[in-house]
Amino acid sequence: MMTLPVLPPELETRAVRAGHPEYPALRSTYTTTRRPELVLRPRDEHEVAAAVRYAAASGRVLSVRSGGHGLAGTASNDGGIVIDVGALREVTVIHTPLVRIGAGARWGEVAARLAPLGLAISSGDHGNVGVGGLAVAGGVGWLTRSFGLTIDRVRAAAVVTASGEIIRVDHTQPELLWALRGAGDALGIVTSFDIDAMPLGDIGIAQVVVEADAGGDTLRRWSEHLSQAPRELTTNGLLFSQGASGFVLQLTAVVASDDQHEIRRLVQPLAQLGVRTLGLQASVAPYSALISADQLHSNVGQQPSNTTNALFPTFDAPTAKAVMDLAAHPASPFVQLRSLGGVVNDVPADATAWAHRHQQVLVVASTFPPDGGRGLDAAFAPLQEYADGAYRNFESRPHRSSLERAFPGTTGERVSEIRERLDPEGVFWRGRREFTRPEDSAAGLAS
Repeated sequence: MMTLPVLPPELETRAVRAGHPEYPALRSTYTTTRRPELVLRPRDEHEVAAAVRYAAASGRVLSVRSGGHGLAGTASNDGGIVIDVGALREVTVIHTPLVRIGAGARWGEVAARLAPLGLAISSGDHGNVGVGGLAVAGGVGWLTRSFGLTIDRVRAAAVVTASGEIIRVDHTQPELLWALRGAGDALGIVTSFDIDAMPLGDIGIAQVVVEADAGGDTLRRWSEHLSQAPRELTTNGLLFSQGASGFVLQLTAVVASDDQHEIRRLVQPLAQLGVRTLGLQASVAPYSALISADQLHSNVGQQPSNTTNALFPTFDAPTAKAVMDLAAHPASPFVQLRSLGGVVNDVPADATAWAHRHQQVLVVASTFPPDGGRGLDAAFAPLQEYADGAYRNFESRPHRSSLERAFPGTTGERVSEIRERLDPEGVFWRGRREFTRPEDSAAGLAS
């Protein structure tokens, strides 16, 4: 039997095990119910380093959690160790516009802290999401077309490697900075980020609801319109099948301006994209109304789901029809449409580990129990024929092929080399099917 190492005293005082009053709120993620043997809650990067060294020596499966909102549920495990960086929640303006943010902060807290300063960071679409999990992987949010992905504004970070070393990643280490922006977990545990915020006052927020046709013309028009629209406009949509009553496309449109005439000018054309307009309303509010601290909650496995996604350059007629067929599938998937383009496409494809710089649309589909995933797979397979990449934060069942879609070609090779170099023993890979070494599993991927 393996003899476990001794837990350092500074970690023992912050350790949570079954029976501890805080264990029920810490053991699971948003989508999965787990039962780890030990949850460690370091208070700074030095304690994170001590926790990593302990976990490495233990040989146990290791999970890292910032917010625990990830769809794959990998922020916890059964029988292993969780390093929860939730105590690292600083939000400090170093000098305008550069902000240092702890990986354990939630984006709702960040928005609330920056709003009085007239600053914001485009950061996903929910205030409860942890900074760490999103800022290492992408960041597709309400202001994407105006300000790019979250990773596009990351300038530096503090990282704890698998050996327990604390390193500073910035422009002086171009290869590591490249990986940090899109595949930051290949480096280790990022404990803080330096991110350029953007000056932003109030914004326009509109809800536009239209009837969509089964043939896909509404979606094609939406895609074409957004590809040419001013960058101040970003829209995300929900597509619903109402059976014999047809389809409804509900768009949340965000305009990076508080000018009511500009908001009206950019929003009103959206209502003309469908078969008929079902609803239109708009308001002016701070960004923190969308990414709100009021959205913070504990993650106790309350939303089990299966989710997958795909990126597309645009919606041509066949692709748009395939999306409509997805929404109409008997598995009843929940279908989301997210607009990219704009500033995202200004970044060269090889500038970051997010290589998807010509795509305009992200489609996300989810099913819920009792579907175990087969219904989702059957519904999504025809659309996958037209896909051109994927975003791994919207994949609940990560595996080799989904990782290859997220990191295609030479991008994946670079990520793999960095991961192998910084974590040769696979400390952060244990129990991760998509990261299993090929020699250990025929289905694995060493990246």
